Amino acid sequence: MNVKQYLDSTYLKTASQAGLSEEENNIVVKNTIAEAIIEGFKLIMIRPEKVSLAKEMILKANSTLLVGTVIDFPEGNSDLETKIKEANEAIENGADDLDFVCNYEAFKNGDIALVKKEILIGTQIGLANNKTVKWIIEVAALTDKEIIQLSALIKNVVITNFKEEDYALVFVKSSTGFFKTENDLPNGATIPAIIMMLENASPLPVKAAGGVRSYDDAIEMIRLGVKRIGTSAAKLIANGQNTTNQY
Repeated sequence: MNVKQYLDSTYLKTASQAGLSEEENNIVVKNTIAEAIIEGFKLIMIRPEKVSLAKEMILKANSTLLVGTVIDFPEGNSDLETKIKEANEAIENGADDLDFVCNYEAFKNGDIALVKKEILIGTQIGLANNKTVKWIIEVAALTDKEIIQLSALIKNVVITNFKEEDYALVFVKSSTGFFKTENDLPNGATIPAIIMMLENASPLPVKAAGGVRSYDDAIEMIRLGVKRIGTSAAKLIANGQNTTNQY
C-alpha cells in the first residue's frame, strides 16, 4: 500500500499562530511544499494566500502534486457570499481542492436551510470548475448524534443535486485541527467519529484530518475506508515514525 497517496501534507498556520515572522513562516511554507513534491504525497494543503506560490513550485518541479486550500477557515461561520468569494479566488489561483468549513454552529442551532444552501452552492462552484470539494464538519464541536446527522445532511444534498459520477469528488472531512477542546480532549479524527462519518456519508468519501499521528494510525484509517488523510507530519508518518503534532 502506497500510504503517501492518501496523505494531504498540511500547513495552515499564520505567522502569528506559529510564533514566527512573515519571512520565517514563508520559509516553512516553501519547505513544506518542497517536501511534498520530493516525497510524492497526494496533495499539499495550505492557506489561500500561498496557493499561487505552491503552483509555481510544482510547475517548476514538473510534479503531479495537487494543491488544496481552506475556505472560511477555521470557524466556518461567515456568510455565504464570503465563502463564495474565497472559493472563487482559490480557483483563480489554481487550487485543486477546496476544503470548506461547514457552518457547524448554524447546524447546531437548527438553521438547516442555511447549511444546506452553502453545501449546495459551494459544491456547485467546485464541481463546475473541476475541483474536489471537502466539507469540514469539526467533529470535536459535535455530539455523536450531530456527527451522524451532519454527515447524512451533506450526503443527501449531494445525491439529490448532483450526478453519481460526482460523488467521489465531494468529501466529508473531520476537522480543521484548530478547534479548542476542553481538558485536552481530541480535536481531530477519532476512530468512533470516522466510523460514524463513513456509515452516514457513504457513498461520499471521507477525509480523516487531525489525530493521525503514526503510520499504524494511517493504515487503520485507510482500512476503515477513508480516502484521504490530513496531517502536518506526513513525512514522519510515511516513514513509519510517530508524531506529537496536534494535526
